Amino acid sequence: MPMTLPQRTLVLFNHDWDAIAHQRLARTQGLEFDEDGFDLFSFPSNARLAWFDMARFVDGLARQAKRKGWTGVTSNQEQFGALAAALLAERMGWPGTPVKAILACQHKLYARQVLEQVAPEANVRFQLLDAEYGAPIPEGLTYPLFVKPIKAAFSVLAKRVESHEELHRHTRFGRWELWVIRRLVEPFERMVRERLGPGVPSAHRMLLEEPVQADQFNLDGYVFNGEIHAIGVVDAIMFPRTQAFMRHEAPSRLPAAVQVRAQDVARRFLQAVGFNHGLFNMEFFYDAASDRLAVIEFNPRMASQYSDLYQRVLGVDMHALALALAHGRDPANVPRQAPSAGMAASFVYRAFDPGDAVTLPTQAQRQAMLSAFPDGLLFPYPKSAGSIARDFKWLGSYRFGIIHLGGRDAADLQERCELASALLGWTAPYAEPLMEASPGTSPAQAGHTPVLSSGSGGREVPSTAQVNP
Repeated sequence: MPMTLPQRTLVLFNHDWDAIAHQRLARTQGLEFDEDGFDLFSFPSNARLAWFDMARFVDGLARQAKRKGWTGVTSNQEQFGALAAALLAERMGWPGTPVKAILACQHKLYARQVLEQVAPEANVRFQLLDAEYGAPIPEGLTYPLFVKPIKAAFSVLAKRVESHEELHRHTRFGRWELWVIRRLVEPFERMVRERLGPGVPSAHRMLLEEPVQADQFNLDGYVFNGEIHAIGVVDAIMFPRTQAFMRHEAPSRLPAAVQVRAQDVARRFLQAVGFNHGLFNMEFFYDAASDRLAVIEFNPRMASQYSDLYQRVLGVDMHALALALAHGRDPANVPRQAPSAGMAASFVYRAFDPGDAVTLPTQAQRQAMLSAFPDGLLFPYPKSAGSIARDFKWLGSYRFGIIHLGGRDAADLQERCELASALLGWTAPYAEPLMEASPGTSPAQAGHTPVLSSGSGGREVPSTAQVNP
């Protein structure tokens, strides 16, 4: 059944999984979109970062809105998109997530402070790193610690550190790196000062957190008319002994009772920050041995990487839900499709040693893989040597590819992944046999790495997608 939405929707920072989904909706549902924003990961588009101003950007969009016939706006991009969409919706009187709620979720220290008030049992110990970028690290800290920027995305600069010396090295930046970091954070910082008040610590800082040894999960849902609705949970499985995602699987193996507890924590937090409309993603740990659930962070937008997984296993199109919310429609009325898989995953391919030779598949290999798996999504990562070096410095690995596939069950999914990987000349991201799993440990749990999460919202960043129509 086609969706019926009025006029045109503006989509901001429409890239990667979002672009694929919106192209499909335009083709299959006849929906009309306009786009704005730039790609932070490709040149020359990302050159706009040099002069990007959030207020001026939103002002320009507002001047065009009536002439273009826009009646709603949506964005799932973490860095600028979600906030810009909220500001424009507020300006135009359209349905949207409140601006203050976006800021409260994205300011990682502020979010921890709110969580401590409403759900302390799901919080971790935390403190501000009281030092500007490049400044001396205070003495007297107790290690190990997990350090991450107060405002960042895609796991950049998020790392477990074991000593004062390691934290010092991690927070040293060159001139170019400092310029990029400041340009990425400053639009957010200006809105924080304006909307959250002068007492909130600067977003140009780092946050220190207690390392947690547990498996990682993502709760996805939406809020409509102030009421929270869960969509599902995705398991985030790490490469052994790293904090790097190896794959993301749905449906989750997490017990239903724990999923309900996570939803209750999300309800309390989202109500506290005034999040009364929109999609959200909650990253959290669950340690079965201690029965402890701990929040990593809340992302005030869809985790786009998971939309395809939910569509395969539940028949739920999260991008269609986002469009309904953008126009004030109840997402519960968006038709579901018949699921196409019993299990689905987003497989991540990485190199952990800068000396490792990474071979991207040829066009013939790509076509062979997509011909063998018509349901597959393939995301290769061609990057320059300089970009790869930055990945290793800021992320600890080079992510050179992603594949999305579905299967009847876990065994069928692994078999399909191994064949697809072989066609591309890659090693399938199943490292569980390398782990010494304890009795009763599930295959998914065995692959989880016991370190504090990178806090990326489950979001990986492909450069070029290849998908069968």
